Amino acid sequence: MELKKTTYSELGESVYTTTHESGLKIYIMPKKGFSKSYAVFATKYGSINTDFVVPGENEVTTVPDGVAHFLEHKVFEEEDGKNAFDRFAKYGASANAFTSFAMTAYLFSCTDYFYENLDILLDYVQKPYFTYENVEKEKGIIAQEIRMYNDSPDNVLYFNALKCLYKNHPARIEIAGSVESIMEIDKDILYKCYNTFYHPSNMVLYVVGDVDENKVLELVKKNIRQNQNPGEIKQVFPHEPEEINEPYMEKRLNTSIPKFIIGFKDSEVGGSGRDMLKREIESSIIIEILSGRSSPLYKKLYEGGLVTSSFGGYYNYEESFGWAAIQGEGNDPKKVKELVLEEIENIKENGIDKEAFERQKKVLYGQFLRMLNSLEGFGNEFVGATLRGSNLFDYPHIVREVSLDDVTKRFNTLFRNDRCALSVVLPSN
Repeated sequence: MELKKTTYSELGESVYTTTHESGLKIYIMPKKGFSKSYAVFATKYGSINTDFVVPGENEVTTVPDGVAHFLEHKVFEEEDGKNAFDRFAKYGASANAFTSFAMTAYLFSCTDYFYENLDILLDYVQKPYFTYENVEKEKGIIAQEIRMYNDSPDNVLYFNALKCLYKNHPARIEIAGSVESIMEIDKDILYKCYNTFYHPSNMVLYVVGDVDENKVLELVKKNIRQNQNPGEIKQVFPHEPEEINEPYMEKRLNTSIPKFIIGFKDSEVGGSGRDMLKREIESSIIIEILSGRSSPLYKKLYEGGLVTSSFGGYYNYEESFGWAAIQGEGNDPKKVKELVLEEIENIKENGIDKEAFERQKKVLYGQFLRMLNSLEGFGNEFVGATLRGSNLFDYPHIVREVSLDDVTKRFNTLFRNDRCALSVVLPSN
């Protein structure tokens, strides 16, 4: 197992990469002089992976919604009754984990005792301990967490938008699942999903900070115990029609002002990792041109009192789905949607302003450079891109390559009236 060094002279960064015999991909990014170090140990397994074929089997395994998130909770618990947080606390590390649509990540940051903390991270993630008793106990904790999400206006707004856009795809299901679905989870389900998705061949280790790459490698050799690659995990997703599920959804919750998301279902999904990264960059450019602070639409809506300063947009995607959101607060969400669609048609008719296009390319490039200074922010983005088959260091090159014709085509593909839905959360009174 030899380390390969790649230097990105334009960015002033170097990355050491290698692949362990188990299939684990390792990325080490030295930052000499930095006081803090950061590590992420992540698996390509998230909330949307409810149907899959285990390597060596022929039948599709279907598990309840919320298993990936449930596993995230339980992996911290250890056989001696303690949990990994106690071990990290001994060495002053700040540890955490998160589950997204397609990834579960375990992480820590620290200023001292980095190698001791990395040893803990690599150890506990590979030592699951599930019993009938500790699984049943966790159900009550997670059920309370789910009820909290169900009362959160922003969370309800987001997932109602996905329920509007998607009829069958599991992206429409909340990451933690439902109170009903988690009651179906038992230790056998957890072990099956763990043994399928937590094999090192399906995982990535990313380390950044003032660290010695060879010491990191020695810890990997010591801790990674599963050597035989079991083969490809086949992901199974239900057929998703091109049309949206429903155009409008609203709910009343405890909020002082109506909140809204105008969502656009993307018809372009999949492709190579670089293709996906390019699609994200193009989408980010056109969303900012449409709804950013310097856009005519923002000025019209804000000065007209239809939105607050929180108005803006973003693009979310994984290999099997993607969507754009224009989000904000205001007393007349339906009127905002009408004006957004009008502006989209105006841009389609008159073309994207070239100066706005060039300006947004520079903005994206600058945001990438700033992100490099955030160990956690860049690390999480890097791992997510890697699990999708992308190299995040391609980002600045793709930004420069993207043409006005590219983003014009993307604009016309992404912003379609027949792929648009409105999610609204209204004040409960």
